[in-house]
Amino acid sequence: MWGRQGEASVTYKRVSSRDNTKVDMEESSALFQNGMGQEITNPSWKLSLPHIIVATISSFLFGYHLGVVNEPLETIALDLGFSGNTLAEGLVVSTCLGGAFIGSLFSGWIADGIGRRRAFQLCALPMIIGASVSATTKSLEGMLIGRFLVGTGMGVGPPVASLYVTEVSPAFVRGTYGSFIQLATCLGLMGALFIGIPVKAIIGWWRICFWIATVPAGILAFAMMFCAESPHWLYKPFTWLPQRQGVTPLYLQVLGFYSLATLAGFFTIAKC
Repeated sequence: MWGRQGEASVTYKRVSSRDNTKVDMEESSALFQNGMGQEITNPSWKLSLPHIIVATISSFLFGYHLGVVNEPLETIALDLGFSGNTLAEGLVVSTCLGGAFIGSLFSGWIADGIGRRRAFQLCALPMIIGASVSATTKSLEGMLIGRFLVGTGMGVGPPVASLYVTEVSPAFVRGTYGSFIQLATCLGLMGALFIGIPVKAIIGWWRICFWIATVPAGILAFAMMFCAESPHWLYKPFTWLPQRQGVTPLYLQVLGFYSLATLAGFFTIAKC
């Protein structure tokens, strides 16, 4: 037996540096299995579900702002003085998509630079400000500015949501959780159409439609304070060191988002 152990030791010493990463990963996996004495099983989907729901609020807002002007557009045009101007009406509808294009160009850079959670909070800020501007404006210009600001948040949020959901979802429900993003967008569209029904019966109701949009945006910004950051981002080489404080294998295990073998891989990669 001692001969076999000595032989294994010599074999290990002869392993090239290129294979060291593989050896370290195997050692880390053994550490998680033997040191913690727990089985490698699929984590419970219930632990990550609240985080997924919060993240999909950004997709809900995307759908809501796409449909919020459909029903009240005629009333908005009358109140702001551009009734009959089809160009102005088209701009009110589509300006948010122009802002979304700008926001989407920077969404990946923002998510990698400041993290997924702060990216969600950042996208909620222009949505709150833009919806407030649209709700209080008395001119076409103010409406367009508000819609553009909302659009920039729309461009940042959904791409980060797709990334976040993929990174924090257990593998066996990742596809199911991914579909929540599209479902939230559809719910946002239907919610906007439903809320706009009283617009012709109640004077100024279209302003309420915009004010309502600030509520889920505020919930998104606040609730993200209590959501977990993505381990994929925490252990990227350029992640700020203060963001890693308190993040240990045990911390990530308690979150229940990943199996022990997957976490062992994270911490092996972090050493490289």
